[in-house]
Amino acid sequence: MKRLMIILPILSVLLAGCYYEEPLPYADAVITPNPAYVGEEIAFDNFSSNTSHVEWTMGDGSSASAWNVLHYYYDPGFYTVDLRAHSYDGKTSIASFVVEVIGSELTVVVKEIIDEYPVEGASVVLFATLDDWYEADYSKAVDEQFTNQNGVCQFAGLSYQRYYVDVYEDNHVNWILGEEDPYRWIETQDLPGGWDHTFIAYVDFVTWEKKSTGRPAQRPSVGSLREQLKSAPAARPERENKFSVKREKK
Repeated sequence: MKRLMIILPILSVLLAGCYYEEPLPYADAVITPNPAYVGEEIAFDNFSSNTSHVEWTMGDGSSASAWNVLHYYYDPGFYTVDLRAHSYDGKTSIASFVVEVIGSELTVVVKEIIDEYPVEGASVVLFATLDDWYEADYSKAVDEQFTNQNGVCQFAGLSYQRYYVDVYEDNHVNWILGEEDPYRWIETQDLPGGWDHTFIAYVDFVTWEKKSTGRPAQRPSVGSLREQLKSAPAARPERENKFSVKREKK
């Protein structure tokens, strides 16, 4: 009996020593490239350990549950990405990463459509949607720049999308062209970052009945503009106006 009483406590100690506790999860990842351009595919490579499954929140309203994720961002800025690594027994580890996204750039060249001379001092406005362009509410404009002596201006920090170009100068506008064919004359190409994008904004020469002192608060009707054209061609000339060249990685 005494021998049995001695063995029982020893057996209890041995059993307690054999108890296995699930290791804690550890969330970790490598993100490349970072910084990245808008529209550039980013690899989120998961190196979490002691993990049964993971959850990603990408900082732009999207989420994913795959182990590794490929993702790109439409808008420039800084995004906080959270990775949640879950263990088999319900524990969670969270790792946060900041991803910098660089906006795209666009060079706009303003030219008269018949003789193709550059227009200096033109106000160039970008709208995010075609509806905004038609509405001509300049409080909704994304940005405004003015052309130099070569008819050139530049925009930076743009999103990965197409924009709609509005041009005004005392004797030059692209409003008639925009009404005739917006997708040809005022809609830019898609603008992923890391490319050199150029858009030629062709304009008509107009002679206003009353000399304007700047961009009018409301866009005149196309009919009234047509009456003030210097010359109204029967058919618009064919013009290439969208050029994009991929930059070489440094």
